[in-house]
Amino acid sequence: MTQLGVVGGGTMGAGIAEIAIRAGDDVLVLERDQAAADAARARIEKSINRAVSKSKISADDAEQALARLTLTTSVSNFADRELVIEALPEIEALKVGFFAELDKITAPTAILATNTSSIPIIRIAKDVADPSRVVGVHFFNPVPVMPLVEIISSLASSPEAIETVTAYARDHLGKKTIQAGDRGGFVVNALLIPYLVDAIRMYESGYASKEDIDTGMVNGCGHPMGPLTLSDTVGLDVVLDVAESLYDEFRQPHYAPPPLLRRMVEAGYLGKKSGKGFYDYSS
Repeated sequence: MTQLGVVGGGTMGAGIAEIAIRAGDDVLVLERDQAAADAARARIEKSINRAVSKSKISADDAEQALARLTLTTSVSNFADRELVIEALPEIEALKVGFFAELDKITAPTAILATNTSSIPIIRIAKDVADPSRVVGVHFFNPVPVMPLVEIISSLASSPEAIETVTAYARDHLGKKTIQAGDRGGFVVNALLIPYLVDAIRMYESGYASKEDIDTGMVNGCGHPMGPLTLSDTVGLDVVLDVAESLYDEFRQPHYAPPPLLRRMVEAGYLGKKSGKGFYDYSS
């Protein structure tokens, strides 16, 4: 597959588009309007130029990669895509509606993949006429750096679709793939989110300072960063969305988002992307 469509040019969508154009794919990125499309292109160009400055890619290869990138504001242009990867916000109704629209536009042989980090795949596929072509392909942020992709099969996903996207992610994009069942959070987030929200609860209760919590996990457990720094890196809005999705799926208390996390998101303190989270990144 070399004709890739990416729905959404935000952090995740831009990262997926970048690694695909660098791998030689013709990539079409869909955004809601021209301003968002321009911002997505700028995001991808900035990341590729950073790779050039670090000698991870040559200037000529970067130029050729960017020539394979097209931005659009019309979903009808996805009619020729062999694979579409959706990277919309973690809102179930939004994803379900968009997949129903993609179903009418794309060829019956095209694979429709979602980059959801927590929503069961079969829910997203429920309004697709042939749900066997819907799979989960969960990349991690930042996409050009993080090696892992979770491949998620719903009860309806065909083995052929799963094999195809696994080979695409592993052999074409050079990622490490793991297989996950279709339950909220899959493998990584089902384990990670309780750890993050427990760290937030510990800080919220005054039991330990944020610095000591992070320092403890870095120097006591060998983690590359502490849970509060990691939450800021992921985005507190994303942590909240995934925690709510997991709690809705399992109804277990350790998935429930703490009040402090909700208040911070409501205040616009989303972490590194907003300049402020548990730590201040404004400088």
